[in-house]
Amino acid sequence: MRKNRLAPVLTLAACGVLLAGGCVSAAAAKPPAATTAPVAARAAATGGTASIVMYGVNTDGAYWHAIVSGVIGDYGPAISVYPDGKVDPAHNSEMELRLTRGSFRLSIAALDKAFVKATSREPIYPKTCTDLISVTGTTPIVAGSGTGAYRGIRGSFPVTLTLNEVEARPCQPSPGAFRAQLITVAGSGTISF
Repeated sequence: MRKNRLAPVLTLAACGVLLAGGCVSAAAAKPPAATTAPVAARAAATGGTASIVMYGVNTDGAYWHAIVSGVIGDYGPAISVYPDGKVDPAHNSEMELRLTRGSFRLSIAALDKAFVKATSREPIYPKTCTDLISVTGTTPIVAGSGTGAYRGIRGSFPVTLTLNEVEARPCQPSPGAFRAQLITVAGSGTISF
């Protein structure tokens, strides 16, 4: 009698273990229907709005920081590079975002050109020896540059580049001649990957 009472309990326990382990009954063990494959493919393709902020604090150098939110939630260093991957201290080619789940590059050449033109009138506020310069432009994602989670990434970010700076005296702008500086590049765009 005791044996008969334990059999259903053991059967239920075994089923619980099998279900918890991801096993299913023989009736449900059929291969997935063909309709689930397109759903999986759609789930693998991601896209939507992403907001980006890249910033450099007290540096005219090639090494910045990046935060991306929205459809991408990631962060990491942003490095100004040439197409061959070598560091670009002039910031006139590409910005590589080396995020925690992969990397991709943005073309910053047009944005840099607009910025250089705007800075030709420095100092903007000679009496206080300060600058506040803002330019807008679009930074397209460099085709084929995505790695890791961003392989195949496409799109662009319309952004605003802003420089807020207190220059060193005498008030004559030159690289690195500032007391405090913040450069930001921020905007949102539609991307897919």
